Amino acid sequence: MEKYTKFVGLDVHKKTVAVAIADSKSPEVRSYGEIPNTVDSLRRLAKKLSEDGAELQFVYEAGPCGYGVHRRLQEEGHRCQIVAPSLIPRKAGDRVKTDRRDAQVLARLHRAGELTPVWVPGTEQEAMRDLSRLREDLKTEERHLKQRLLAFLLRHDVKAPDDKTRWGGPFMTWLEGRTFENATSQIVYQSYLESVKDAGERIEEVEKEIARALETYSLAPVVMGLRALRGVDVVTAFTIVAEIGDMTRFETASRLMAYLGLTPSERSSGEKTRRGGISKTGNSHVRRVLIESAWHCQRKPGIGKNLKERMNGQSPEVRKIAWEAQKRLFHRYHRLTAKGKRPTVVTTALARELAGFAWAIGCHVMGKPVSLPVETESMSA
Repeated sequence: MEKYTKFVGLDVHKKTVAVAIADSKSPEVRSYGEIPNTVDSLRRLAKKLSEDGAELQFVYEAGPCGYGVHRRLQEEGHRCQIVAPSLIPRKAGDRVKTDRRDAQVLARLHRAGELTPVWVPGTEQEAMRDLSRLREDLKTEERHLKQRLLAFLLRHDVKAPDDKTRWGGPFMTWLEGRTFENATSQIVYQSYLESVKDAGERIEEVEKEIARALETYSLAPVVMGLRALRGVDVVTAFTIVAEIGDMTRFETASRLMAYLGLTPSERSSGEKTRRGGISKTGNSHVRRVLIESAWHCQRKPGIGKNLKERMNGQSPEVRKIAWEAQKRLFHRYHRLTAKGKRPTVVTTALARELAGFAWAIGCHVMGKPVSLPVETESMSA
């Protein structure tokens, strides 16, 4: 029996999966129909499509249904890719979108090799990523609750003291001492305040869980290594590693920078070259924490008490990379600022280079020898 390949496009939803097939024998792309999104249905589909001896290659878009379908098909011995929806080629004039047509487009483009697969984390890595995003969601919720509390005080003409750091111990003590004559207003205020304190306690519990998870996490040494960088402590390092995983899968630092959406966008044609802001593609979670950490780079190089403690037990190579990062990023910050660049633009440029140093440390800890990321013009703000 002649061997050939069937490229199977799947449009995956919560309850159903639309299926389309393109094979290597003919240019036709045919719709198979819809099947229930269950383990048994997928198994029967794979068995039926492979009855004639064809090799099956499945593909579907990354989405809210996660990696379950991918793992089921892999367990059955079939190849399956998950692709980035934003990188799927689309016809400019195509205004019709249905599950059936989406599955056919995926099958046809997969056969042509025009799709860009995403990295699929293992179960451990996915659990770490979920834990990291849980903390991020709780921080967002806490920020909204704080804004509502301050808005309530502003509506009632209560001004916060200028001599107390916002949300520090003395500030919280001041908040707890506030009272309102109207009983209903006091109930509303107390509810807002308790919500803020509850959110803070939940975040503390998640951070404790992160510390416990690091005791058994296979990539915990990378997390510890990244803490040698200024502005990067446990939460930031854990977020970077939980989202990226094994950094050795990126051949160069530039590949990681592009993956994080920290490289400049470009619209060039003919003799005209136009470069804009960063592309903002890829992983926004890591991009955010790197930009936050990059604000520390404007301070002159040095190793304070906290950083010295974080460097204890680090290898000489990790120390060297971290120290080189401090020096280079400090000089880059002041050089770009002297040119009149806005601080936000400069910090974003520093975050791009900080990603390169994080890549170098990650690769070193994982046993892959690499050189320090090279400072190039393309890294300029």
